[in-house]
Amino acid sequence: MKNELLLDHVTVCPNCSTHIAGQFCQGCGQAAHLHVPSAREFLHEFIAHYVALEGKLWKSVALLLFRPGRLTRDYIEGKRARYVEPLRLYLSFSIIFFAIFKFSGLSFGNAVPDAPPKEQAQASAREKGVPLDAKSAVLVPKTQPGTLEEGREELGKRRKPDSLIEFDVGDDDKIGSKAAAIHPALGKKVKNFIALSHDAQRDALTRAFFSYAPYAIFLLMPVFAALLKLLYLGSGRRYGEHLLFALHTNAFAFLMLSLVLVLPDGIPLLSPLLMLWLAFYLPTAMRKVYGGSRLLTALRWLVLMSMHLCCAVLAVVAAAALAVIA
Repeated sequence: MKNELLLDHVTVCPNCSTHIAGQFCQGCGQAAHLHVPSAREFLHEFIAHYVALEGKLWKSVALLLFRPGRLTRDYIEGKRARYVEPLRLYLSFSIIFFAIFKFSGLSFGNAVPDAPPKEQAQASAREKGVPLDAKSAVLVPKTQPGTLEEGREELGKRRKPDSLIEFDVGDDDKIGSKAAAIHPALGKKVKNFIALSHDAQRDALTRAFFSYAPYAIFLLMPVFAALLKLLYLGSGRRYGEHLLFALHTNAFAFLMLSLVLVLPDGIPLLSPLLMLWLAFYLPTAMRKVYGGSRLLTALRWLVLMSMHLCCAVLAVVAAAALAVIA
C-alpha cells in the first residue's frame, strides 16, 4: 500500500528521473499520476492501444478505403498523431489477410474439393457420356477400338503422373542431376520431392507458402518503394516518402483482399466491385501524392504493376523452392 501511495503522487519520474511539473513527464511523456491498474483499467488500456478505440484506427481506415493517397499526404505534411503508424497499419492488415487466407480452405493443387478417384471417374463419365467399367472405374474412350483390356492399357499409358508437375520420361532424373551438379545435397532433396505423391507435394508447397510468403512479401516492400523511386526520378522526393506510400497502398490491398475473402457470396457484384476499386486505387493514389497528368500516371502505373508482378512471381518461386529443399 505504501508503494502504491508513493506512486500516486510522484514529483520525479520513476522512468527517467526527470522532475515533473505537470500531468506528464517532460522527458519521456509518462503520466505523473501512477497506480496499479485495476482489471477494468488494464483491459481498457489494452483495447485502446491495440484496437484504437480513441478513433485513430477508424480515421486511418476511412481515409485508406475512400480517399486514395490522402493518408500518405497527411503524414508527409506532418499530420501524424491522429492516425495509426504506417508500418503498424501494414503489418496488422497483412497478418489479418494471411490468417483469413489460411483458414478459408484455399489450397494449392485442386481447385475443387477432393473426391475418391472412383467417384471422380464416374462423375466425369456421366458428364462426357463415356462408358465406364463399374468394377474398376476405368474410363474407356468411345473412339478407342478393341477390347476393354486394350482400352485400359491405352489409358494406363496416358495416365497422369502422381506429381504436382508433369515430367516426361527421364525429366526427373535430368532435373535431379542438374541440382546435384550444383550441390549433392540439393540434388538429393530435389529427387525426394519429385518422388512425392501429388498430395504430399501440395502439402509441402502449402506449408512453404504460409511459412515464407509473408516474409517474402514484406521484403518486397522496399523493392516496391525502389521502383517508385525509379519511376519518379527528378521529383525531389526521398526514398522514405516512397516507402511510406508503399506501406499505405499495400495495407489497402491486404484489407481489400481480406474483405473479398470474408464477405458472403450471396451479395451480387460485391466482390467484382471491390476488385475493380482495388485496380483503380493505386493510380488514383499515385496522382494524389505525386501529381502529374492522368496519362503519365497511367503509364507509370502499368510499368510499376508489371515490374512488381515479376518480383512477386520470383518471391513465390523462391517460396516453392524452399519447399523443395527444406
